Amino acid sequence: MTDKPGHIERELHTENSRTALSGKIRQWFWDEKLNNLPGASFLALLTGLLGWLTVENGSVAGILIIAACIAIPVVYAIVAYPRFGIALLIGVVYLLFYIMRIGIDFPLGTLVDGMLALLVLGFFISQKKRPDWAIYRNPVSIVILAWLLYNLLQVANPWAESRMAWLYTVRTTGTIVLIYFIFLYQVDSFRYLRFLIGYWLVLALIGALYAYRQEYFGFAGTEFENMVADPLMTSLLFIDGHWRKYSVFADPVAFSYNMVMAFFICLSLLTARGPFFRKVMCLIVALLCITSMLFAGTRGAYVLIPAGLVLFMLLRFQIKLIPFAIAAGFVLGVLIFIPTSNPTLYRFQTAFKPSIDASYNVRAANQKRIQPYIQNHPFGGGLGATGAWGVRFAPHSYLATFPPDSGFMRTAAELGWVGLMLQCLMIFLILKTGIDNYYRIRNSELKAYCLAMTLVVFVLYVGNFPQEAFVQFPANILFYLAAAIIQVAYRLDHRVDLTGKRSADNSKTSAK
Repeated sequence: MTDKPGHIERELHTENSRTALSGKIRQWFWDEKLNNLPGASFLALLTGLLGWLTVENGSVAGILIIAACIAIPVVYAIVAYPRFGIALLIGVVYLLFYIMRIGIDFPLGTLVDGMLALLVLGFFISQKKRPDWAIYRNPVSIVILAWLLYNLLQVANPWAESRMAWLYTVRTTGTIVLIYFIFLYQVDSFRYLRFLIGYWLVLALIGALYAYRQEYFGFAGTEFENMVADPLMTSLLFIDGHWRKYSVFADPVAFSYNMVMAFFICLSLLTARGPFFRKVMCLIVALLCITSMLFAGTRGAYVLIPAGLVLFMLLRFQIKLIPFAIAAGFVLGVLIFIPTSNPTLYRFQTAFKPSIDASYNVRAANQKRIQPYIQNHPFGGGLGATGAWGVRFAPHSYLATFPPDSGFMRTAAELGWVGLMLQCLMIFLILKTGIDNYYRIRNSELKAYCLAMTLVVFVLYVGNFPQEAFVQFPANILFYLAAAIIQVAYRLDHRVDLTGKRSADNSKTSAK
């Protein structure tokens, strides 16, 4: 008992010493910016250490040190400023395959996983400071969460031949779903939403212009070397004496689908009130995207244009648009049925007449062959059982020999008809929400954003039948961005209605 006052005094002295030391460190590093004797000593010691590491380990150490100097602030920025992290992630996944193609030997797929993990960490930190779980109380969020859990539970699929195939595949089909919840929470202002749409279109413009560069000035040296080095790639890309273009994307399919998405975003933005210059820019980007898409020679993308235009006309139904719709339908009919010996036009025609397309008939036969397996395996053969991962990890399995050639067929084979129904339900609810919100939103610009994202989801849905539209970067990220913006647009518009006044951004938009 007699020692207690002394013990308290020692604790207080220790605490005061720690406070004084932290105050000194803050003064040296933060207030005086190391412009002092301790700072100079620290920098001299650090410089000597870095020099010694470089001498001992060569240029590798120097490169790693430079990378760490860049990576540490970037990691901090992604966690502390999620809006920056979102923009960085979208830019990386958009240019991911171009960066890999120019010879940068780095596990960029792992980099994307790391960025996603950091965004998830930043999301929980933000939720602790500014909790808002109510935004997830909607059918779309619930079914997307169910889709995520279903993909994760596939690790226990009794019919799966390989757990490693699940591990490699769940990164691009399962855990990537988490980005939807981050988008829905972090995209919470009119200004940032406008930035993301503009950013998306700038990236699309880069993709379109690079495709023009490939078409009229040829491929880069490393690109051409990679194509001719692989006979399979050459057979897929060199058709009728012409190289199919893929711009900065993984392949012509990913390129053409992304150009179609950008086209419909621009088309939707033309319906909003705004300055004439913005409309002109949207029109230019739309034309560049839709014309560069033709360089890809992807038949599946040709179908997306009229399909998307039909939904656009239905949602924007106006008497004055009827003559335009009739004229467009007439031109399309002529292009489909006119006799031709032009290989490009013939390839376009086969997209609307699949019975004369040999590759489509092969796909139809494969799909017929796999039907009994799907019917007898309600949960499928396991995530990653088909395609490259199936061949790599379970080469002797039945599904490893099945070429899906369709996103929905892959889902049915790997996740079963239960997974296929869940995926279709998810897309249906997103589209239903988009259509409902489009008619409820009052702000002209927010209405255009909702329309654009609804069309993006719709064309990806249609494109997922002839090709795999939801699994490749950047479409798998942009799909969930579109699903989130559909709800964000209504939330921002509804927030204005509840306050009874328009925000500064909304007022400017309406005035224009």
